[in-house]
Amino acid sequence: MSAGELSISVARRRFLRNSLGATAVAALGLVRARPLLIPEALAGTATPAGLKPLGGGVLLGTLPFVDDGDFPRGKLIGEGLAARQALDLSRLDNKTLVTPTDQFFIRTGFPSRLQTTTNWKLRVRGLIDGPAELALQGLLPEEQSMGTHLVECAGNSRIGGFGLMSTAEWSGIPIARVLERIRIKPQATHLIVSGFDEHTVRDPISYPGASWIFTLEQLQRTGAFLATRMNKQPLTKDHGFPVRFIMPGWYGCTCIKWLNQILLVDDSAPATGHMKEFASRTFQDGVPNRARDFRPAVIDLSAMPVRVEMWQVDGERVYRVVGILWGGDKPVDALMIRFNPNMSYVHVKDYPHASNGTWRVWSYIWRPPGTGRYTIRLKVADAAVTTRQLDRGYYDRTVQIDNV
Repeated sequence: MSAGELSISVARRRFLRNSLGATAVAALGLVRARPLLIPEALAGTATPAGLKPLGGGVLLGTLPFVDDGDFPRGKLIGEGLAARQALDLSRLDNKTLVTPTDQFFIRTGFPSRLQTTTNWKLRVRGLIDGPAELALQGLLPEEQSMGTHLVECAGNSRIGGFGLMSTAEWSGIPIARVLERIRIKPQATHLIVSGFDEHTVRDPISYPGASWIFTLEQLQRTGAFLATRMNKQPLTKDHGFPVRFIMPGWYGCTCIKWLNQILLVDDSAPATGHMKEFASRTFQDGVPNRARDFRPAVIDLSAMPVRVEMWQVDGERVYRVVGILWGGDKPVDALMIRFNPNMSYVHVKDYPHASNGTWRVWSYIWRPPGTGRYTIRLKVADAAVTTRQLDRGYYDRTVQIDNV
């Protein structure tokens, strides 16, 4: 193994360990800070598209987050069940909110044992009047635009710069239209959605067998659908070709790729192994044995900085914190930011938040009171909004200020 291959291998192992939800890697000293970044796109007087330059100022560069890991961004590492690709969130702005397909994050790669075919069929079993098979080609006349939706891996973490999330413009078939073709028995209350997940390349921290159980009411309320296109093109193999299930507003572990079976069951159905594997990462109360005892694996309203820009404006050093807001089930206008535990929260006013289906960019002009290390935390000043990740500082990010 070459030195370069060894470096990538070590980075991937770190990333995989942290994707279990643990952040102890940083505490163990395995994460190192990077020097001041001045990408070509940010040099001189340039500013990211969609964000206005600070009046008459010069953008000097961006600061690294000192607690981030060094897992490569925008590059596929590994294959099969062990494949990972993290999105570089630092490049986000108001004009790049939809992630190009080739940059969309990957948590599991295409199964080498899967034989794709133009005659893909969806098996239907369980509490129905006779087993059935639905040909994907027969469902395609129902295909429609399903809008832009964000998908976030439940194991998203700072070792990869929180890059296991992305957005896409999806097209597909509403699950309600699919169920209309099935004669469902009255006692059926839940649907098991399963996908092909047999890999020759295994993952030491994950298990094959992708399936999640939803109530029929949850499917109806969220507008769940079978995705056939992303960004107006057919799904790629790593993103679930030929068909993927999407549960809007829920973590990516519920958005099953290579969908090949649905099963109608009642509320006595046991939880799947996949559900149990991701129980701790989807805020379950322990690891319930019955699917009915699983809480919805929804993404709470969350926010974090994605870059800190350093500007020179009229002889003054000024910083602009650029971040994103996503998740939850209703728009909010009470986002607040704090730069250290001994400092007060202040309102972030510069962010348009009209929909929870995707992320929104916000920015805050910051004049640090002195040099030193600052840990940036966000919160929502609305007690009615659930923000479990924000409450525990999961998306906190730290920068070192050397010039004021």
